[in-house]
Amino acid sequence: MIRLFDTHCHLDLPELAIDAQLWAQQAVAAGVRHILVPAVSPKRWDVQHELQRFLAQQVPQLHIHLALGVHPWWHRDVTPQAWPQLEQRLQGAQYAAVGECGLDFSLDWLAESERETERQRQTEVFRAQVEIAQALHKPLVLHHRKSQPELLAVLKQSRFCHGGILHAFSGSQAQAKAFLDLGFKLGIGGTISYARAEKTRHTVSKLPLDAFVLETDAPSMPLFGYQGQLNHPAMTQRVFACFCELRSEEPQLIAQQLWRNSCLALKLPY
Repeated sequence: MIRLFDTHCHLDLPELAIDAQLWAQQAVAAGVRHILVPAVSPKRWDVQHELQRFLAQQVPQLHIHLALGVHPWWHRDVTPQAWPQLEQRLQGAQYAAVGECGLDFSLDWLAESERETERQRQTEVFRAQVEIAQALHKPLVLHHRKSQPELLAVLKQSRFCHGGILHAFSGSQAQAKAFLDLGFKLGIGGTISYARAEKTRHTVSKLPLDAFVLETDAPSMPLFGYQGQLNHPAMTQRVFACFCELRSEEPQLIAQQLWRNSCLALKLPY
């Protein structure tokens, strides 16, 4: 069976955690062998760790890796103690990366007068995580919305050199190349199942195969035809099928390269 790696699945969030064992078993049945679970808030760091231990006992065929960090939506959960705690926890071998971190400048929900303060605070929290990742030689799992130039600016200013994954990539070949040149892989999920995602689908078809990794972003980002339903890690299989439709290589070769890409991005043995 083809081995699949879901490089972005929030299995610790309540929507999935309540039936985590079931979702994990279904993922294994669909060929998923590794899942990266990225953090969103310091308040969930302990939950992540417990989930990893539980699934290691209940579904040993599935390997759960963790990324530890602060999502830009949850930057208000950061306390002064968060950064030394983050750095200390990341010493553990179970933590493959720093994240989910980044910048989300889709701020229409905020009053105009509050947006600049929000951008500055997000940037401070992101920069702190980049510096920790650089010091510990850890890759990053990057979140972005309307913020790619600003993300790149922080990475370059910090001279970050440990790569990682640009989560939920959507965009052109030129946008992709800017992150590939910094050593990142592009996370491809359910977006490519939508015909309207023409630019992203074209980019997936044209860039070298070693540019990509697969992800679900479960419980979010459902594929076309599954709108309104809970996304889950077994859907990596359908993301893979959509990906193969956009490529000229044989599925077995594609699967092997995507597996290798995922392990390289997260500095895992393959």
